[in-house]
Amino acid sequence: MDTPFSTQIRVASHEQHTEAETSPFMGHLLGGRLGVEAYARYTEQLWFVYRALEDSAAALRDDPVAGPFVRPELMRTAALERDLAHLRGPDWREGLTALPATAAYAARVTECASAWTGGYVAHHYTRYLGDLSGGQIIRDRAEKTWGFDRKGDGVRFYVFEEIANPAAFKRLYRELLDAVEADELERRRIVDECKRAFDYNGAVFRELDAEFPLSA
Repeated sequence: MDTPFSTQIRVASHEQHTEAETSPFMGHLLGGRLGVEAYARYTEQLWFVYRALEDSAAALRDDPVAGPFVRPELMRTAALERDLAHLRGPDWREGLTALPATAAYAARVTECASAWTGGYVAHHYTRYLGDLSGGQIIRDRAEKTWGFDRKGDGVRFYVFEEIANPAAFKRLYRELLDAVEADELERRRIVDECKRAFDYNGAVFRELDAEFPLSA
């Protein structure tokens, strides 16, 4: 097909992407209607997902499909752990729990990493490109709402210090997607997994919304 693969993915997953972005939990969080505890709980859930993505990365570095996407400048686990130490204190690992939706999400990422690297790429795309784009809105609101230092502890997850030009990097990333060696059937499978990734993310938001309902 003449349509670039990156465009196929973006267009096909637009509905699921919009549903995740407009979830009640994220709307309340960005609107300043939830406390910092909700933000911290959300950050905990991210840690489980990124551990699944990044614990698998080293083994995929030489994989012909996933390998080109394994880039150290994207890695988020260390930044998340610094944020959690700021939000929860030095013993942040104690009592750390994944929501059921988060556990399912992380398990699917791990499954794809070990059994289907095209699926791993789908999850990689939905997370990291989102961080470089909409994630910056979350950072800005978090700084203003809860008083974090600009690009400091508490929001370091959203700060890609090793990416000087995010727009140029996103163009490079889309070129990598366009170059993925896969036939049309496999590309459709990857697109479907992108949709599934957004659905997993949406399920996490729904459970967070149930955990942090707005008082009447």
